[in-house]
Amino acid sequence: MGAAQKKVIVRRFEGGVAWGYLPVEGFLRGNAVELMGVDGKVNPIDISEIKLIAYVRDFNLDDAAEPERMGRRTFLGRPRGDGIWVRVGFRDGDVLEGLADVGVAFLETAMMDGGMFLSPPDGRGNTLRVFVPRAAMAGLEVLGWVTAPSKRLAKAGTQPKSEAQPRLFE
Repeated sequence: MGAAQKKVIVRRFEGGVAWGYLPVEGFLRGNAVELMGVDGKVNPIDISEIKLIAYVRDFNLDDAAEPERMGRRTFLGRPRGDGIWVRVGFRDGDVLEGLADVGVAFLETAMMDGGMFLSPPDGRGNTLRVFVPRAAMAGLEVLGWVTAPSKRLAKAGTQPKSEAQPRLFE
């Protein structure tokens, strides 16, 4: 295990949650995730059992029902961050919206068998980032592409129109 281990809460479809540490990338070993538990032991978890992996600020070990404390699972309006706004439908009927990174990384993660990373709707909550395994998804709906207006203009190659200053001294 590398030195860049982050706190995670692994939510399973059956069997509750598991707390531990995972790297930000490269944690899939075949069809399993090697979770280093809070006790220091490495526990392999089959990817088909995992509903989501939440990268969190705090473990909240005293809360077995909702330790992620994700807050909202859908956006109230248009998301404020940049990314591809998606809605993930889980096998158990649950729904989660989030922002996926724009670019080739989105296509690679959407197409690979592992899964995809999302930024959750409540950025001030305990959950910083969510990994949803592809095996946990029943559906994926792209709701929109969200970016700042200044970035849209820069990508289009146009600048905002500005009126020329009238001649002051003629």
